[in-house]
Amino acid sequence: QVQLVESGGGSVQSGGSLRLSCAVAGHTYSIYSIYSMAWFRQAPGKEREEVARIRKSNGAADYDDSVKGRFTISQDIPKNALFLEMNSLKPEDTAMYYCAATSISRWPPRSDDFQYWGQGTQVTISS
Repeated sequence: QVQLVESGGGSVQSGGSLRLSCAVAGHTYSIYSIYSMAWFRQAPGKEREEVARIRKSNGAADYDDSVKGRFTISQDIPKNALFLEMNSLKPEDTAMYYCAATSISRWPPRSDDFQYWGQGTQVTISS
């Protein structure tokens, strides 16, 4: 099994930046078997949405149009970590942000492919 723990959330003003981290822990083989990871977010009263995803083998990344050019997803494989650098933040970026991982070998992954989820970290952007 894999455990994911997010950190780095907080409250910043519009135009500011935050860097989210996701620590990956668990059985060595389960971590090795991760194929891709992603960041999702969910704002109050809204459906969960994927904002960025990354393929572990080559670092290929995709972004939702709403964050393209402002957010950057990255990984540190030796340290079992995932990151989301968020710049030019807007009030509409306010949400709980979740880290997710899947061992299913599909790219791009479907939202329901993600088997492992963190507890989330809150991001609040004030205008």
